[in-house]
Amino acid sequence: MTGSSAYPRSWELAKFREIADEIGAYLICDMSHFSGLVAGKVHPDVLPYCHAVTSTTHKTLRGPRGGIVLSNEEGGELLLSGMPKPKSYWDAFDSWVFPGVQGGPLMHVIAGKAVAFGEASKPEFRDYARKVVENAKILADEMMSRGYKVVSGGTDTHLVLLDLSPMGKTGKAAEKALEAADITVNKNMVPYDPQKPLVTSGVRIGSPAVTSRGMGATEMKKIAELIDLVVQNLDSEEVLGKVKAQVHELTSGFPLYPQAFRYGI
Repeated sequence: MTGSSAYPRSWELAKFREIADEIGAYLICDMSHFSGLVAGKVHPDVLPYCHAVTSTTHKTLRGPRGGIVLSNEEGGELLLSGMPKPKSYWDAFDSWVFPGVQGGPLMHVIAGKAVAFGEASKPEFRDYARKVVENAKILADEMMSRGYKVVSGGTDTHLVLLDLSPMGKTGKAAEKALEAADITVNKNMVPYDPQKPLVTSGVRIGSPAVTSRGMGATEMKKIAELIDLVVQNLDSEEVLGKVKAQVHELTSGFPLYPQAFRYGI
């Protein structure tokens, strides 16, 4: 099983399938974090190499919260632990979903997914996906130019993973201070992390949300500047207050719902 929540590089699923076939294993990829990049054609497609693919419908796919299961293996059979006899892929998936884990279907959420899938099939979505990756690369470059250690030396995707251990700072402290300045990140473990999982040495930063609001290279450089100010001054309420004011000034130029302003709502 492949997939991750903080891996900044493209997945080489052809190699994973080669290994799976060699040992007689099923290959499943969870592409929850980067499914929007696959739909936008800026990440290699994973479905041709996997027996099954799972994904959320939010994150980079930019839809309502939910999940999907995909497979090309319509004629195949699954025989797994607890199954008395082989089932077709789709019979197995269906029985696991319902009555296994699904509760009552929410029709408004299903409609929201349909809208999201419709958007993801349009050329404009490819432009969005391309900008998501471009913005993440700019952010990574800016942080490295300021002396930060970026895991893997950059990114191919929508996220940047900073390793703060060389600076003697923790992800938990950075997350808390950035949140106080109205900048949302996640504390995250890094390779060979000396800190405990609830403390961590890293922070994970994503570009999709700001990209959806229309931000580009200029704004990503400003965001890097503000993150740096906070991390360098974790305990300074004065600095956090000044950064928070700059965050509000920046976001005010990129309203979440510009059409509401247009119609005077």
